[in-house]
Amino acid sequence: MKQSIVVITLGVADIARSRRFYGEGFGWTPVFDNPEIVFYQMNGFVLGTFLKSALEEDMNLTDLPVGPGAYALAHNVTNKEDVEPIMDALVSAGGTLLRKADAPIHGGFRGYIADPDGHAWEIAWNPAWPIDENGHVTFAV
Repeated sequence: MKQSIVVITLGVADIARSRRFYGEGFGWTPVFDNPEIVFYQMNGFVLGTFLKSALEEDMNLTDLPVGPGAYALAHNVTNKEDVEPIMDALVSAGGTLLRKADAPIHGGFRGYIADPDGHAWEIAWNPAWPIDENGHVTFAV
């Protein structure tokens, strides 16, 4: 099987609130949206935000948790100077600061923001992980 992820879907409590965070905070434009789901075309995959109740129905599950978990999504940037302005924009668009940007011991510069539903996002610059013109990152050893 090919190592590939084509869609990541996040359950959200309020589609409009989520659309504001991703649209105003990251500056992303949906490629599809309706009252239950919003899709964003990313660099090689699609990110979806799905109203929690509709996601539960789609999955045939009940009581899905919405909020933080033992994971973090990441948005890497090509310049260290881009980290803090993006974090500021995300907070202004309804996000919550989890960790102020700083330089971790392993290098680079990063901070953490939660979207309005508590999904954690790392905003990072890592000089060891080059980003190509299509926005694809390469894990460089």
